[in-house]
Amino acid sequence: MEAPTLSALPDSILLQILELLPIRDRLGGARVCRRWHRLVRDKLLWRHLDLTPYKMTSKALWHLLRNQLRGNLRTLRAQGSLHSVRKQEAFSPALMQALGKQCPNFHRLCLSETDLRSLSYDCMPPSLTTLELSRCEIPSAWFQGPSSSQPPQAFPRIRHLVIQNVPAFSNQHLASIARQGTLKTLVVSEAYRLTDGGIQTAAPHLEELESLALRQCSIGDLATHFIGRHMKRLRLLDLSSSSSLTDTGLPCLSSLASLEVLRLEACRGFSPEAVATACRALPRLKCLDLSKVGFDEQTVLQIQAELPNCFVTCAASGGVSKVKT
Repeated sequence: MEAPTLSALPDSILLQILELLPIRDRLGGARVCRRWHRLVRDKLLWRHLDLTPYKMTSKALWHLLRNQLRGNLRTLRAQGSLHSVRKQEAFSPALMQALGKQCPNFHRLCLSETDLRSLSYDCMPPSLTTLELSRCEIPSAWFQGPSSSQPPQAFPRIRHLVIQNVPAFSNQHLASIARQGTLKTLVVSEAYRLTDGGIQTAAPHLEELESLALRQCSIGDLATHFIGRHMKRLRLLDLSSSSSLTDTGLPCLSSLASLEVLRLEACRGFSPEAVATACRALPRLKCLDLSKVGFDEQTVLQIQAELPNCFVTCAASGGVSKVKT
């Protein structure tokens, strides 16, 4: 009896194998035989593309677009050359516009270490709904929406925005993206230029927001006032590592009747009494994260006893403990 070979496998299994291969090996598989050539061009292989392990050139991206991505691409992850010797970015305005025209289902773009100063916001594919930027460089006016002379359909309508370790992200950026009125999810981490004033300006335009995370930002109790006043539809609020928050701001969150998850990790300005009082006013709260807040186990148990319908998580530096009565 002959040993089974790859040629004996059905197309569905071979596609799963090809999907696990690095991009270069996947493309190389097209030279094996006519069947593999056909499989490599299957649209299922090119819906979600992760290019972060590679230093891509503009030429290579254009080749992928013409031969594999056209009409197929939905998610793209890529790393730029912001911190490399080669400063020329692979993404150009022309390439971004071509992605928008040829990939109508392209909805999620994740960029890291990319210099966006030569790539204007209006070049982004209008089909984008999720944008994630990590360790990128952006100009001050990058998120500005269309002017009166520009059709709004030519701009992306971002619903989910994630900003991680982008030092240039400021109050102005938040105000610009908030005024577009499309955000449902906003995550901002390690943005010291984002302050209470930025939250005050943006909050009236974020009334449809359902998930908000402000981690390691320069916000204080005034920010919680505007969050509680305007963002009534929040289901998740993450204020981790906001060292300036105190008991004064916690009562402002009592108006968030839809809130289900509250994360206060490493917020050491709160007292146990203020936390328990604020959370009792949240009827739908299901999860409370008190990791690294400095409360001892007995204090956390007391808070849990006052919140019988809420799951309290308390993690120390050495591990995670979940307290539930």
